[in-house]
Amino acid sequence: MDVKLINLKGGCLCGAIRYQVNAKPFDADYCHCRQCQLSSGAVVMSWMDFKAEQLVWLKGQTKEFSSSDKVRRGFCQDCGCSLSYRHIDYPDYVTLSIASLDEPNQVSPNYHIYTVNQVSWLNIDDNCKRYKLARSETN
Repeated sequence: MDVKLINLKGGCLCGAIRYQVNAKPFDADYCHCRQCQLSSGAVVMSWMDFKAEQLVWLKGQTKEFSSSDKVRRGFCQDCGCSLSYRHIDYPDYVTLSIASLDEPNQVSPNYHIYTVNQVSWLNIDDNCKRYKLARSETN
């Protein structure tokens, strides 16, 4: 995916948090892992990746939950909306929920990860590459 300048805006369900990113994400994925399922209440999450300096919080700030030793999941403390994912080993990057965009059709995922946890009744018919675990792990 080419990194081009655009204006992406989004936020949480109640409007307490708003953000803006002035670039297309450098990557985007569907995640089927159990932590994403449990933290969102959905069977799959769709995420988009940016350089941290591209993100501007316009209103409010996420509260972060340490879902593991190295992962911080950001959410709105008022409505509970899942907004961000951050790995502390990669402080220059931030991952945001595609569904939190004002216009989520502006970004589409390129691949699926943790398909080992994909629910059996969900059939996503696309041409995206699938990985049983993370892309960086042996699949």
